[in-house]
Amino acid sequence: MTSSPEAILLVGGKGTRLRPLTVHTPKPMVPAAGVPFLTHQLARARAAGIEHIVMATSYLAEVFEPYFGDGSALGLHLEYVTEEEPLGTGGAIRNVASRLHSGPDDPVLIFNGDILTGLDIKALLKTHRTAKADVSLHLTRVADPRAFGLVPTDETGRVTAFLEKPQTPEEIVTDQINAGAYVFNRSVIDTIPENRPVSVERETFPNLLSAGAHLHGMVDSTYWLDLGTPQAFVRGSADLVLGRAPSPAVPGRCGEHLVLGDAQVAQDAKLMGGTVIGKGARVESGARIEGSTVMDGAVVEAGAQVTDSLIGAGARVGARCVLDGAVVGDNANIGADNELRAGARIWCEAVIPQGTIRFSSDQ
Repeated sequence: MTSSPEAILLVGGKGTRLRPLTVHTPKPMVPAAGVPFLTHQLARARAAGIEHIVMATSYLAEVFEPYFGDGSALGLHLEYVTEEEPLGTGGAIRNVASRLHSGPDDPVLIFNGDILTGLDIKALLKTHRTAKADVSLHLTRVADPRAFGLVPTDETGRVTAFLEKPQTPEEIVTDQINAGAYVFNRSVIDTIPENRPVSVERETFPNLLSAGAHLHGMVDSTYWLDLGTPQAFVRGSADLVLGRAPSPAVPGRCGEHLVLGDAQVAQDAKLMGGTVIGKGARVESGARIEGSTVMDGAVVEAGAQVTDSLIGAGARVGARCVLDGAVVGDNANIGADNELRAGARIWCEAVIPQGTIRFSSDQ
């Protein structure tokens, strides 16, 4: 029996939808509000009383431990387990089980490395104990659930079904979706098959339900955002800076902008909407940056307008450029007088000559 609940953090994804941000950096290590996104999750878990966290890593696994070490700087005891072959969510959970110290009936918190949430972790653990559940799931409500797995519950909160990505109105029987955080009794983790890919969403949960296990849903409709796309990642970072998404790890006061370290910002430049300017970055005269992240060492030249965009480390955005919803990879060079809109992605190291990309006013 452990004195405080343990946790497993799933950080093995390749972050394919986030490229080029994830070419050199695993998704959970991409900076959000000035620190690797993972830092926010670890700090929130620690604030909820979690002390021991096992990280299930895979893609670019070698990046995590040099940064976080044993976790003592965050008041945590961190361990790392690397998958040699991708094992899916359930397989990853089973693969790290040997590092847990919990007894069979102890609760283990499991959360995903790409969800930004204001979930009340203590409340989820309490609900799990009170309901005497085998597994408890954090559920959230969304306006359009077609892209998600639906999780209907009865009047007591007991899960009645798992419905994968419904398309027709008849299939949409609830607006409750699986929000990617769970509490498992340790004994349930030990029933997941070893050494093969397993999806908790498509295999473990439905099998447990059909076997009569008690799966409980806690609807918590605080802030929730899947950071799977560049646009969502930029939004999440801005919401952390603005204080809309809670985190004890934001390195500064919440407000319109966060300027880190020795970044240089011209006096007449405008920073707003939760913008982050990374260490050693430079923002020149007349630039206007809103709801965006400018990573370490990047340069935004005079008169450029950057909105809801992400500028990679060491990248350069030329004078008078207009970026809206764009992603610029590390060390890319965007010449002056270019316009990048509507989800444009510029690869790492790419060079765009001056005035190459323009949009007419009717587009």
